[in-house]
Amino acid sequence: MKKLLSMTLALCLVFALATQALADYTIEPPAGPDYGDPTSVEPVYTADRGEQPNEYKGKDAVMIPPAFGVGGIYPLNAFGSSTAVTPSDAVIGGGTVTYPGAVGSGQAATSSPASYFTEVTSDLKYADGSLGEISIPSIGVKARIYEGTSTASMAKGAAHFEETSIWNGNVCLAGHNRGTNEIFGKIHTLAVGDTITLTTKLGTRTYAVVSVEKISETDRSGTAATAWNQLTLYTCVMNERPYRWCVTAVEVK
Repeated sequence: MKKLLSMTLALCLVFALATQALADYTIEPPAGPDYGDPTSVEPVYTADRGEQPNEYKGKDAVMIPPAFGVGGIYPLNAFGSSTAVTPSDAVIGGGTVTYPGAVGSGQAATSSPASYFTEVTSDLKYADGSLGEISIPSIGVKARIYEGTSTASMAKGAAHFEETSIWNGNVCLAGHNRGTNEIFGKIHTLAVGDTITLTTKLGTRTYAVVSVEKISETDRSGTAATAWNQLTLYTCVMNERPYRWCVTAVEVK
């Protein structure tokens, strides 16, 4: 009797296991990944989600250069006039040209660029070897000026283009835009009318910005002699090696 009972229980167990093995088990896949709510205070969205572009908006965003072609005219509103002239009008090309520092006065520059040139001589150098100082209050710049655009000169301060004037006419300077001696790193943020002061042994002059342009690194037209007192500043464009920032300012009369 016990043997029959044991066989019956065994058969029931086998049947139960066989029935379970034949059952149809299905698992529905998830509808999609669920990563939960963003944990960042300011989540970053990409353009392909159709929300907003993933663009940098940090405190240094001002250092990112805009598209090529900024500038291109000399808006002379800083001198109390709505007159604007193109760069081609602002250089001597035969005949007379309007003197930028005297917009609205009707004055014209009849002198040749050659008469507006001051050569660098030993007597114009200070005891520290510098040629003077440049000051740009709106961006907190104050730097000594040294002759030549060599690495040594630019490591000490603003560098003076040797082929340009140091006082009368067009004074051209260059400076680093990054690194430990970042002098001109923010000149592209200057606005029309911002003032720049140049001090040499010959005196002190104040200039007003009339143009901020992004130019090719091979464009040296800005260093040409002028028949008026002008200050031209150059620096590299961050992460865009083929280009330079060029700031033009003319003497405030």
